[in-house]
Amino acid sequence: MAHFAKLDSDNRVIDVIVVNNSDIGDLEFPDSEPLGIEFLHSNGFDGEFKQTSYNHNFRKRYAAIDYTYDPDRDEFVPYGWVLVDGEWTNPQPLDLENQV
Repeated sequence: MAHFAKLDSDNRVIDVIVVNNSDIGDLEFPDSEPLGIEFLHSNGFDGEFKQTSYNHNFRKRYAAIDYTYDPDRDEFVPYGWVLVDGEWTNPQPLDLENQV
């Protein structure tokens, strides 16, 4: 199965749609992406789509609702992550024991 993230105008993931491999010619990414997008559009799904990998084989991580697509780095970024030295990073958890 191939998975496609639907993006809003701010590149935020608003849905993830599954497409059967046979509907994209059983091709691998990146060749499968334009066929998958064409398949979605021809079946009434409008908007911007990016293929995502359930196994994290491309675009760094699997897209989920409220993630953001970073076109400069061609990856999906979880909500709340910060850019540190050019890498998207999970911020450190709060140290609740040492808070005043």
